[in-house]
Amino acid sequence: MANPDHMTPFHADGGPVGILFCHGFTGSPASLRGWAEQAAEAGHTVSLPRLPGHGTVWQELNVTSWRDWYDRVDAEYRGLQERCDQVFVAGLSMGGSLALRLAEQHTDVAGLMLVNPALGAVDPMARFAGVLKYLVPATPSIGNDIALEGVDEGAYDMTPVYGVHELFKLWTDVKSVLDLVTCPLILFRSTVDHVVPGTSSDTILRLVSSADITEVHLPNSYHVATLDHDANTIVDQSLQFVERVAAAPVA
Repeated sequence: MANPDHMTPFHADGGPVGILFCHGFTGSPASLRGWAEQAAEAGHTVSLPRLPGHGTVWQELNVTSWRDWYDRVDAEYRGLQERCDQVFVAGLSMGGSLALRLAEQHTDVAGLMLVNPALGAVDPMARFAGVLKYLVPATPSIGNDIALEGVDEGAYDMTPVYGVHELFKLWTDVKSVLDLVTCPLILFRSTVDHVVPGTSSDTILRLVSSADITEVHLPNSYHVATLDHDANTIVDQSLQFVERVAAAPVA
C-alpha cells in the first residue's frame, strides 16, 4: 500500500509561480507527491488536491460526477491565482484531461505539463460503461501500471463502472474544444502504456492551438510514469519548462 501520508492533499507556499497538480482516475495524490514536493523545493507555490471520490473507497467514485472532479481543480486553480502571478497546471492521465479543461476555460493558464493524458481507454469494454454500470458496480483495477517493481500509486483495487462512464463524459467535453488551448504545453508519453492509448496524446497534439509544444518520450516507464523509471526526467524537464515559460516576456 502507498504511504498513507502521500495519499492526502499536499500544499506548499512559495514564490510567485504556482503549480496545480491533478492526479488520475481511481488514483490519489501519491502518484504526484514526489513531483509536487520537488516543485515546492524549487521555490514554487504548489497545490496537489485529492479529487472527490478518490483516496477513500472505490464505492465513492460511483456517486461522484466528472464535474465534481473538475470543480475541485477549478477551485484550487482560482486559489493559486489569488496568490501567484502565474499558474501552471500539471496532470497525469485523467488529471491531464482536467488540466486541458482548465486551459480551455481559463485563458490565463501559464502552461500545461501533461503525463500520459487520457482522452480514451485501452480497454475496449470501457466504451460500454454507460450500459455496464447498470449490470456491474466495478471491474478489476487499472491502477499501478508501473514498470518499476515495488511501487504503489495508492489506486483503488477495483474500477468503478459508473465512474468510468463519467470519465467518458469528461473526455467528450474536453475533446470538443481542444482548439481553445493556446498556452505552452509539454507532453510526456510512455512508449508502453497499458491504460491509455497513444491516440490520446496524438489527438491533443493535433487539435490544440498552442504554438509552444514540447513532446518528450519516456522509453522506460508504463502509464504511471511519475513513479516509474523516468520520473526524474519528468521532474527535471517540467521544471525547466516552467522556468523558461515563466521568464518569457508577455506577448
